[in-house]
Amino acid sequence: MHEQKRAAPEHGDENEHGFRLADTGCAADRLHVGSRSHGFACDKRLDTQRCRESVQYNAQRIQMSTLMDKENSQRAPVLQHVSQNVRRLRNAADLSQTALSERSGVSRRMLVAIEAGEKNVSLATLDRVAEALEVAFSDLIQAPDVRDHSRINELAWAGSIHGSKAVLLAKANARREVELWEFCLAPGDLYAADADPEGWSEQVYVVEGHLTIRFSDAVETRRVGPGEFYMFPSSQPHRYCNESTVTLRFVRNVVL
Repeated sequence: MHEQKRAAPEHGDENEHGFRLADTGCAADRLHVGSRSHGFACDKRLDTQRCRESVQYNAQRIQMSTLMDKENSQRAPVLQHVSQNVRRLRNAADLSQTALSERSGVSRRMLVAIEAGEKNVSLATLDRVAEALEVAFSDLIQAPDVRDHSRINELAWAGSIHGSKAVLLAKANARREVELWEFCLAPGDLYAADADPEGWSEQVYVVEGHLTIRFSDAVETRRVGPGEFYMFPSSQPHRYCNESTVTLRFVRNVVL
């Protein structure tokens, strides 16, 4: 099969896997792909139903790779955050949209749409914009007026199937590294941690059960339930306790 060559898409008009979806209407249903992906093309000799199923499957992958979508009401707030933050940070850097486009490799058309909150945007695209602005990815999606800049808790991605999502919970500056731990505590058990050096912090996310964190100050106690998270400076002794009657499972990040 001879396929006519097409111009490569502008940077920022593809998602992080390089996919772009063309018009589909088999007798020559096609899914055009960017240079970084593996794709396919259907022609008239292929079975029409198989062709449509292939296009639908790959179209699903495209939807799942999309970071945000203004048509999804759950994700609308984070699109507005991105819009405000990109415009504010670009102006603070004294950059025009054209200059930012040249720095990031993201098309000016895409940047205009992002600043207007009117465009699906991929993780790869936002990474390029953040790098060009010399900020972190989290700086683009966080609510501009938030008081605690370490706590983000923003729904940044939702899949094409209900219930699939990714939430950026929090961020922390690490001078050396971040340790990722999985804990499982039987009912009545505990884990006692010594005080860490000044500047270290810990982040916990409860998967199952209820976690009680007790600090050296006996008055200070924190309870974290399933699906909840908590982060704190770990420069004082603290204990992770399972004071319930069911097994506790949680993830713990130690930020050094």
